[in-house]
Amino acid sequence: MGRATRWAWAGAATAAVMAAVVVVAMKGPLAELPGLGRTAAAVASAPARPVVIGVAVGLTGANSIVAPTVVQSSQLAVDEINRAGGILGRRVDLVVADDGSGPAGVPNAAQQLLAQRHADVVIAMETSAARTAMLPLVEHARVPYIYTSFYEGHACSPWMYANGWVPEQQVVPVLHYLMQDKAARSIFLVGSDYAFGRGMLDFTRKYIESHGGHVAGEEYLPVADADWSSVVARVRAARPDALVSATAGGTPNLTLLRQLDAAGVRLPYGNLAVDESTARVMGDKATGMLMSASYLTSIESRENHDFLTGMLIRFGASLQAPNELSVPQYEAIHLYAAAAERAGTTDALPVLSALGSVTFDGPRGLVQMSASHHTALAMRLGRVQADGSVRILQTFGNTDPGAQCPGL
Repeated sequence: MGRATRWAWAGAATAAVMAAVVVVAMKGPLAELPGLGRTAAAVASAPARPVVIGVAVGLTGANSIVAPTVVQSSQLAVDEINRAGGILGRRVDLVVADDGSGPAGVPNAAQQLLAQRHADVVIAMETSAARTAMLPLVEHARVPYIYTSFYEGHACSPWMYANGWVPEQQVVPVLHYLMQDKAARSIFLVGSDYAFGRGMLDFTRKYIESHGGHVAGEEYLPVADADWSSVVARVRAARPDALVSATAGGTPNLTLLRQLDAAGVRLPYGNLAVDESTARVMGDKATGMLMSASYLTSIESRENHDFLTGMLIRFGASLQAPNELSVPQYEAIHLYAAAAERAGTTDALPVLSALGSVTFDGPRGLVQMSASHHTALAMRLGRVQADGSVRILQTFGNTDPGAQCPGL
C-alpha cells in the first residue's frame, strides 16, 4: 500500500486491537445486544427535546447476521456525540426499528421511527428492497434519510444521501484481478433476484463483455429461497473460469457458499456482497474468496485504531466484529451531527443543505457525501484467509462513484 513505514505504529496497534475484537466477537450469540437505546450519561438532562436518530435495519431476515454490529456501531457514535455535548447542546437518543430485511417490514419500522418517535433523521443499513419501500415514507414525512449500505447505485432523492459504495467503485477491482491475475475469460454470474443482485450483475456483465470476457451464465434466486442446487448445477455444467456473486448478503451468502462447497465447485470466486464478519462466519470454506471493500479491520490508521478500541471498550464480551456495513453507519451518524451543527438547527431542509459539505475523518478515511449525494471512497481489494481474516491486496484511493444523481 506504500504506507507500511508511515503507519508502522498503527499497524501493530490495530492488529492487536483487532485480535481482541475478533476473540470477543466470537464469544457471544449474534442476537445479544445489551444496552440498546442507552446513551452516554455525560450529557446532562435538559428541558430541550432530544435529537432522535432513527435506525432502520434488518434485525430479522437476511440482514440479521450483520445487524447486531450495525446497531453497536450506531450506539458508539451516539455515545461519542453525547460525551462531546450532544447536537446543538441537546442529548441524542437512538431508536432502532426492525425492517425485517425487506419491504414487508418497512411500514412497521417507519411507524415506529417517524410517527411514534418523531425521528429527526433516519440512518439506515437496509436491503435495496427495504430502501425502495422506505424512501417514499421519509419523503412524505420530510425527514432526511442517510443510506449506509453498499448498493447497486442510482437511487436518487433530494431527501437521501448515501455513504456506501456503488458498482462503479466496488466491482472493477475484483473483475480486474480475476481477468488479469487469474486470466479468467469465462465468468458465471449468480445473484439474488432483486434490485441489488440484478443491478450489481448488470454492471458486472457489461464490464466483462467490454473487456474481452464472456459471461458463461447468469442465474438468480429469490431472496427468501435457500436452495441453490439448480443454480449450482448450472455453474458446474458451464465449466467457467471464475464465479462472481451478488446476493442479498448475510444468510444467502452462507447458503450459496455451503452448497457450492458440497457440490465440489472450486473456482476463483469474487463475492460482491460479502462483509468481513460474514466471511468469518463462513469459516475455511471462504478461503481465497475475493472481496472489494471500503472498510476492512486491517486498515492501518489512527482513526481505525481508535474506533476499534472504542468498540472493544464499549461492548466488551458482547462485541460484534465491525465490518463494511457497520462502519458507514457509525460515520453517517457523525456526519449528521456535523451537518446539524453547521446548519445551526435540526430542521430538515437546512440539514439536507449541509450534509453534502461536511466531512468526517473516520475508520475508512475522510468521507464526504458531496458527489451528487454519494461518496468518493478508498477501495480495498482483499482475499479471505484460512482464519477468516482478510488480507488487503491493493488499495485504490479516492474512487469516484460516477454520475449517480446528476440532477442533485
